Amino acid sequence: MPRAGKALGKRDRAPEPMRGKPRMRSIRPAAEGQIKMKAKVHVTLKQGVLDPQGKAVENALAALGFGGVSGVRQGKVIEFELSQTDPEKAAAEVEEMCRKLLANTVIEDYRVEIGE
Repeated sequence: MPRAGKALGKRDRAPEPMRGKPRMRSIRPAAEGQIKMKAKVHVTLKQGVLDPQGKAVENALAALGFGGVSGVRQGKVIEFELSQTDPEKAAAEVEEMCRKLLANTVIEDYRVEIGE
């Protein structure tokens, strides 16, 4: 909390509103009778990137008596449905989602599964 009579610093100010219009992509629902595509994205840290969560799980498993476990790596799985009905276009769209948002491609690898 700033003191009386003191100018507000950057951290004390309210966040600035977004400038410009946010980009929104129109998502049309699949026509009736068309099969929606389901996407599953597996995101894991690249080899060579330290995985403290994986190490914590490995240590916890050892503490619980599961001593034969090593090299634990932790990741995340993201599942969603797409209105896209063409598997190739759906895969390309999900790849773009991964590069732009779902995975940090500097330190993470991802694998995409597309199904109906």
